[in-house]
Amino acid sequence: MKLIHAAIAATSLLVPPAFASMDLAKKNACMSCHAADKKLVGPAYQEVAKKYGDQKDAVANLAKSIKAGGAGKWGPVPMPAQPALSDADAKTLASWILAGAK
Repeated sequence: MKLIHAAIAATSLLVPPAFASMDLAKKNACMSCHAADKKLVGPAYQEVAKKYGDQKDAVANLAKSIKAGGAGKWGPVPMPAQPALSDADAKTLASWILAGAK
């Protein structure tokens, strides 16, 4: 029984709850330009997940893109860089986005 509880506790550290990721996205103004299921200024997170989810190292690549910003992947409007975002938070956001922002 202790092993089961330890496994559950370890898993909860690796997979952040969805509300925490949504709060992180709101805190960093991501939701000003993105929504889970519809295009705003930037693409819907579900479209991002569809486009990049099957790629090798998708989480790391998306986290890097979040921090660096960019232009041209989704149209003419550039995504501003987020250099103050920690690597851990960028990976958390990337994982959440690739899961469909649910």
